[in-house]
Amino acid sequence: MGLKETLRKQAQRTKAAARSLAKCSSEVKNRALLAMAERLERETASLLTENMKDLEAGKEKGLAGPLLERLTLTPKRITEMAAGLREVAALPDPVGEVLKMTRRPNGIQVGQMRVPIGVIGIIYESRPNVTADAAGLCIKSGNGVILRGGSEAIHSNIAIARHLDEAGRAAGLPPHAVTLVETTDRQAIFDLLTFDDLIDLIIPRGGEGLIRTVVEHAKIPVMKHDKGICHTFVDESADLQMAEEISLNAKVQRPATCNAMESLLVHRKIAASFLPKIAKRLQEAGVEIRGCPETIKLLEGGGGSKIVPASETDWKTEYLDLILSVKVVDSIESAMAHIATHGSQHSEAIITQDYAHAMRFLNEVDASAVFVNASTRLNDGYQLGLGAEMGISTSRIHARGPMGLEALTCMKFIIFGDGQIRK
Repeated sequence: MGLKETLRKQAQRTKAAARSLAKCSSEVKNRALLAMAERLERETASLLTENMKDLEAGKEKGLAGPLLERLTLTPKRITEMAAGLREVAALPDPVGEVLKMTRRPNGIQVGQMRVPIGVIGIIYESRPNVTADAAGLCIKSGNGVILRGGSEAIHSNIAIARHLDEAGRAAGLPPHAVTLVETTDRQAIFDLLTFDDLIDLIIPRGGEGLIRTVVEHAKIPVMKHDKGICHTFVDESADLQMAEEISLNAKVQRPATCNAMESLLVHRKIAASFLPKIAKRLQEAGVEIRGCPETIKLLEGGGGSKIVPASETDWKTEYLDLILSVKVVDSIESAMAHIATHGSQHSEAIITQDYAHAMRFLNEVDASAVFVNASTRLNDGYQLGLGAEMGISTSRIHARGPMGLEALTCMKFIIFGDGQIRK
């Protein structure tokens, strides 16, 4: 049997499992999620062993430091995966929720009910934790899931998926509700994208190249988790100590994530007092600063460290590394215009004590999440109370921002009558 036929058989089994999973009670789904969490923690040693195989292969292939960091499992990260599954189990089950029940003039009652989407295909790179996060969210929302991780994480993903599947079945889930595509053949991606009769939604998570490939080839609706070119704008009225702490956190707390700050915009009126202090702290943390001419003048003029001149490309680059572009702007209008031109509609922040400016930024900046006096690193399902997330959607239809349980359901109309007919 060829690759495409094998994948199709797997998708058919997951489709059948999804029909059974949609009827599972919250109790069964929650019991399965808790069993999965326990299994992952119990198998920490074996998971680390499998992950080490991927890390050694990645080093041999010359994977960059940020990619290796995203690929790495640690006991803490395995504990976090388990905690994410438990958080999802504790969340209200969205399936079956009825909204907007109204009575029409002819007496029928019309409402909407949340139902699973069906089968969701997740195509992702690097991070093995996505295997557990995606499976947990899909199970709780009643969806079958087909997972196709990157070849760089194949050993880790196979081990995680095997434990999830075994624990889920033992707890009462239908077999094949969670399916991992175990081949590293890239053709598998293109084949999956043609199964529009078996897969209802594709969610790609990874770099710009992967997203573009999926969008160009998919015959199935795609929910995009696009790149994160995230900005922090320090307004003229900002509390500068607060701005320092937020900017440092947004860049260095975990720079290889999509919600890390990639560009810092600073109002001209406070640039001379703010930039030298934040630049010193950033450089002490290992950050390379690429600045506009005024940034260079302010930071090098006083004998400071050498600043790399920013090119036009820098304003559109998602570094995912300890590199930051910095620009001095004349006003909030200039900052918002820069964001509109160069941003990716992911996460944007303003640091300000001016209420009117805060509200303008909230209302006028187009992004999946907009922050006032807070770090862009908070654009995350855990931080926003959703539990584990499927990703951060930068699409405009159906779901935008962190995709939790409700984003993995759709609505169907339900109608109650007592004999009404259409005349």
